[in-house]
Amino acid sequence: MNFDETDEFSRDFRRLSKKYKSLHGDLLEFKKIVTALPLGSGKHFNIITKTERITVIKARLFCQYLRGSSLRIIYALQMEISKIEFIQIYPKNEQENEDRERIKEYLENHN
Repeated sequence: MNFDETDEFSRDFRRLSKKYKSLHGDLLEFKKIVTALPLGSGKHFNIITKTERITVIKARLFCQYLRGSSLRIIYALQMEISKIEFIQIYPKNEQENEDRERIKEYLENHN
């Protein structure tokens, strides 16, 4: 599986990694999980939208630094080319839901 990230995700990640020191390792662990199960499994993964080529998924990213709490991560799965692109990452206490506008913009640029 190939991984990539949007510029907005990179900014979010840099900002949050200063606050949550375990975030780099947590993301590596998450990548291992989605490499094995790209659509995830169980209640911690939820398909937000699906087009012909792209499936956008919202998942919980468990953060060791938060001790039991988790962050939310939005990613786009392109199965035909084995690629996952991270779109957004945010803590639930800062933001209630995903940025729908960012997802819409991503889909417009990648369809």
